[in-house]
Amino acid sequence: MPTFSKSSQEKLDTCHRDLRVLFNYVIKGYDCTVVCGTRSEEAQTKAFNDGFSKVKYPHSKHNSLPSMAADVVPYPIDWRDLNRMRVFAGYVLGIADMLKRTGAIEHNIRWGGDWNRDTMLSDNRFNDFPHFEIT
Repeated sequence: MPTFSKSSQEKLDTCHRDLRVLFNYVIKGYDCTVVCGTRSEEAQTKAFNDGFSKVKYPHSKHNSLPSMAADVVPYPIDWRDLNRMRVFAGYVLGIADMLKRTGAIEHNIRWGGDWNRDTMLSDNRFNDFPHFEIT
């Protein structure tokens, strides 16, 4: 069974309880790595300037402690394999739905590949496939 590296677990530990519960469940069946939890002002400014975020500090859900967002990708990481990230997101969202229905988490989860949650991935103006956030 996969487990988080020390680095991934430390990043996940900066996140809201619901995200910790979700991804600690996900890792049992799908190897993944946590790229980002809470993001500092400097890191948010860099993410914005590099085009990885559409919002400036402090307006990202990553800019609180606990973080209301986590960037998580399948492991090993291949940033070019967008289909693999889409499959991973479907797995995560299915687990999130199950955990919400059973009361294990309190909030819905939104993925950065389907901001309006209509399952039509082609209507996104900005794809952020690693991004999962509490709504």
